[in-house]
Amino acid sequence: MSHTENHRSHRTGWLRAAVLGANDGIVSIASLIIGVAAAHTSQESILLAGVAGLVAGAMSMAAGEYVSVSSQADTEQADIILEQRHLDDDLEFEFQELKTIYIQRGLTSELAQQVAEQLMSHDALGTHLRDELGIQAHLGAKPIQAAITSAAMFTLGASMPLVATLIAPEPFIIIVVCGLSIFSLACLGALAAYLGGANIAIGSFRVTFWGALAMLVTAITGKLFGIII
Repeated sequence: MSHTENHRSHRTGWLRAAVLGANDGIVSIASLIIGVAAAHTSQESILLAGVAGLVAGAMSMAAGEYVSVSSQADTEQADIILEQRHLDDDLEFEFQELKTIYIQRGLTSELAQQVAEQLMSHDALGTHLRDELGIQAHLGAKPIQAAITSAAMFTLGASMPLVATLIAPEPFIIIVVCGLSIFSLACLGALAAYLGGANIAIGSFRVTFWGALAMLVTAITGKLFGIII
């Protein structure tokens, strides 16, 4: 081999949960802090709201990811059982189905038959799961991994605006939290794009844009609510 291939698709499971968790942690807690601060609340109340939001958000992310990915795993398992039943009941039909798939992908009928025969003799179920249903063993749903990753990254992301609230003078909480959060979002977007092999500038921009928009809307809401009460 004259070169090394470094594919990144195996990272999609944990990378999605990590980026979602960190992004949600930064945006949710920063928006919460900014919204509460815009209503002219004391620094102690702002911190209390932020810590409560962190705990609730981390648990919510963990539970949501676990339930969501578990549902995906259940669906995959049901398909595996169904496909095994089909193989047990009508092996010839499944063989012809696999052969047709290979023909549609560009193989000649003779070659498709040879490939189907050899692959099914080696691992009939695994071949059908991969080529008929698109289920890859190494990309399977992992509920616990997704839940832990999401909760941990949410906590890490949420700690950024909380630290900013602790160190910022009370009159400048909104400015400091907003600035640090936008910087953190830009770094997160760039890192996620780099790990995924995508365009770093685009990845950084889209995460920053939506995060800044969320904080702006929350600040306006908090300001209006503070005026009303």
